Amino acid sequence: MTDRRQDAIAQAWEGVLATARRTAAEGLVVGTSGNVSARVGDVVLVTPSGVPYDRLTPGDTVGVDLDGRQVIGRLAPTSELPLHLAVYRATTAAAVVHTHAVHATAVSTLVTEVPAVHYATALLGGPVRTAAYARYGTRELAGHMLDALRDRTGCLLRNHGTVTYGDSLDQAFERTAQLEWLCRLWLTASSVPGHRPSLLSPDQLRDVQDALEGYGQPG
Repeated sequence: MTDRRQDAIAQAWEGVLATARRTAAEGLVVGTSGNVSARVGDVVLVTPSGVPYDRLTPGDTVGVDLDGRQVIGRLAPTSELPLHLAVYRATTAAAVVHTHAVHATAVSTLVTEVPAVHYATALLGGPVRTAAYARYGTRELAGHMLDALRDRTGCLLRNHGTVTYGDSLDQAFERTAQLEWLCRLWLTASSVPGHRPSLLSPDQLRDVQDALEGYGQPG
């Protein structure tokens, strides 16, 4: 392995750990639940199974190839590895974040799709679908997730949690945070007796998506 590739992997692993710790700090996971990964070429760096994020170090790097064979490290990869690999095989994602965020998980038990209650829905590609239930860690769950992710960058997992992906760890995390916020907003608005939340139309969401293309600072 070249020095440049080693540096890229070390930097990506540092980002994976920082993002995983951030999900815990912001209450999106409890204990060792949830997991984070990043892709560097044909290697996927992923948090290990059952190890608290604050105990992981640069020497604990865990890497697998796109077939799931471990190529870096001795700690076993997360049990949700099939979810992460499915995203990388089907998209151009550079990072994936999976959480058990409370409001999003609650909403996953109630609806098949998170309604467009705010224009932030456009950040995820449109109303967010709920993937059908299957046991954690299974290829069946990964398949349901891919169905729900069609033309989207995030989804809910029925009675389980969330999955988002992005071009970077920061983007994947931001989408997770936005999804949790959207679910909290929908739960709050829909809980008022005698009222139903107003929803944005598909045309209104498309208008937001067009506006978002020019959002932010110039590169």
